[in-house]
Amino acid sequence: MATTNLLPAWDRWFHMSERGSNLGTEVRGGIVTFVTMAYIVVLNPLIIGTAKDINGNFPGGGQDIGQAISLVAAATALIAGLMTIFMGVYGRFPIAIAAGLGLNGFLAFSLAPQMTWAQAFGLVVVEGVIVLALVLTGFRTAVFHAVPDPLKYSIGVGIGLFIALIGLVDAGIVRGGVPLITFGVYGELAGWPIFTFVAGLLIMIVLVALRVRAAILIGLLATTALAVILESSMKIGAANLDPSAAGLENPTGWQLNIPAVPEQVFGFVNPSPLFSLDPFGAFNAIGALAAGLAVFSLLLSDFFDTIGTVTGLAAEADLMTKDGEVEHLDAILTVDSIAAIAGGAAGTSSNTAYIESASGIGDGARTGIASLVTGVLFLLAMFIAPLTKMVPYEAAAPALVIVGFLMMTQVAKINFSDFSIAIPAFLTIILMPFTYSITNGIGAGLVSYVMIKVAQRKSKDVPGLLWIIAAAFIIYFTVHPLKVIFGL
Repeated sequence: MATTNLLPAWDRWFHMSERGSNLGTEVRGGIVTFVTMAYIVVLNPLIIGTAKDINGNFPGGGQDIGQAISLVAAATALIAGLMTIFMGVYGRFPIAIAAGLGLNGFLAFSLAPQMTWAQAFGLVVVEGVIVLALVLTGFRTAVFHAVPDPLKYSIGVGIGLFIALIGLVDAGIVRGGVPLITFGVYGELAGWPIFTFVAGLLIMIVLVALRVRAAILIGLLATTALAVILESSMKIGAANLDPSAAGLENPTGWQLNIPAVPEQVFGFVNPSPLFSLDPFGAFNAIGALAAGLAVFSLLLSDFFDTIGTVTGLAAEADLMTKDGEVEHLDAILTVDSIAAIAGGAAGTSSNTAYIESASGIGDGARTGIASLVTGVLFLLAMFIAPLTKMVPYEAAAPALVIVGFLMMTQVAKINFSDFSIAIPAFLTIILMPFTYSITNGIGAGLVSYVMIKVAQRKSKDVPGLLWIIAAAFIIYFTVHPLKVIFGL
């Protein structure tokens, strides 16, 4: 104890010596985490910044998709930087925070088309406030302990498959059609944009397999460079994706923005046009019941995504206590909840803990100092936000597929010989990508788990909180018949 007291105050606060680390290792780990997940500064704008609200506006209230992408990129880097620094100082854990994949898709593709962006972001803030209240009352921590570990892992696996599917759809590899889905363009991998995706995926696969640090970022940059070269030499152009058109005039064109070096490469983009909120406007726009269900969906997804992520990272970093608890769990969950509020307020979608933090942990990071380094690098990334305009979906989508793989590796921790847990885990995993919903997968897994335990006459094995959560999900799944019964 006397030796510990001789350590600098900052060392004692971050537990650096206690956890067997040093300043150099923490700085390096923070850099590795940043370069591993820096792709979010590119990907989040391609999801949030390219979607229109009910009035046909992009985030920020304008009609210029390029401007919207730059705004969202700058805001994504700003909030990721601030919240990751907050995690480092208060949570004292090597976890980075950024806009949540899956949650941003729900916001862009499900909520925004039904309301204004201010109302959609307002729902995210409402959800974040509720989650924060659940943390402060101890409820979120209690649920963390109530959910069986195999189901926590299955949530991560399901989200991984969901993210990978989004990547395949964005790249045009998987498309809607007859039959239900089609492969590529008319059943073939046709066109230079799809070639770009395949090349990028192969590059990332090799780099990840060779354990190259920053494999995703290197692959993304290389694929973007390839896309720019192809467009400048081939003049490929954009695909005509207008559903009102008689046909695709250019089916093998780029799915989104055409890759080209922007006139302005460096420079600060002020994201303040995104800071517009209407917290309760959605309740008038789509009705109290529909808005409440939207908040419930965001709440459940954010709630359980963090549970799975924190558990996995703590186990990998060997920072679990002898009782199987995560050190500073309450502080970590508090930061994560505030990050959800900040993400909604800044127009970037709910921010949450990132599983890619495992890269820094794998490189030796064990304290919040690594998060401080990652956060500062995110803030510096705000000055290259204009570069995001040159990245097409086909160059960014391989990163989603690889992240999906990394998240799916948690499946090895699930005992599939025990059907009482294997079936709920299976439903959790498959329903997320197949229904395009994280919430549906989580709900099906928890409800089926409780039902199986009841059938096995092992109801006593189900924690009290799981009964409440299962009941909430049953209501969620039966909303339509309930609306019919009560004439809503």
